[in-house]
Amino acid sequence: MKTNMQEQYNEYIEKFKSNASQDTQDKMQSAIEELESSDQGKGLRVGEKAPAFSLPNAKGDSVDLYQQLQSGPAIVTFYRGGWCPYCNMELRAYQQLIEEIHAEGAQLIAISPETPDHSMTTAEKNDLQYQVLSDEGNKVADEFNLVYQLPDYLVDVYKEKGLEVDRHNGDDNWTLPVSATYIIQQDGTITYEYTKADYKDRVEPSEVVEKLKSL
Repeated sequence: MKTNMQEQYNEYIEKFKSNASQDTQDKMQSAIEELESSDQGKGLRVGEKAPAFSLPNAKGDSVDLYQQLQSGPAIVTFYRGGWCPYCNMELRAYQQLIEEIHAEGAQLIAISPETPDHSMTTAEKNDLQYQVLSDEGNKVADEFNLVYQLPDYLVDVYKEKGLEVDRHNGDDNWTLPVSATYIIQQDGTITYEYTKADYKDRVEPSEVVEKLKSL
């Protein structure tokens, strides 16, 4: 199945540009460029071992990465939160492919810094039939070298737009994970990664599934 996430992104970006002020657009672009030029959120690379972790899912049950890997490889995708429209489009695109992922003996795990209650809201809103985990405090994302601090001027923009990242995350740190996707083999080795500072730049989920099939 070929998903069309990027087409949805392009439509949303055009809509956003027509509605957002130039000042808001400039601030968002500046934040992306600052992150790209910094040493934050670079992520782990192919060949490295994924850190062991255990996180609560949307129902509050603990999910352990290496226990999951005992039954097959895993696609692990970090997303910013259910308040992020790009994240929701990506999560829904993966849901369209879940049967293909399971057919390869693999699992899909989505991780955000949202509290379990907000993770459940995201899972229910998008009718997600896979593990949606809550990484409060971005502890696991930090082990994957994905965490970055939102600059104050961007925090102000988010607040003006009603994006209550602090409430969703249960803290006032205003840190997020860079959007990143990994394929992790059963021994914990990362065999594929896609990590970009620009939250609008994400790999098409169908491409990840094709990569999974080829490994």
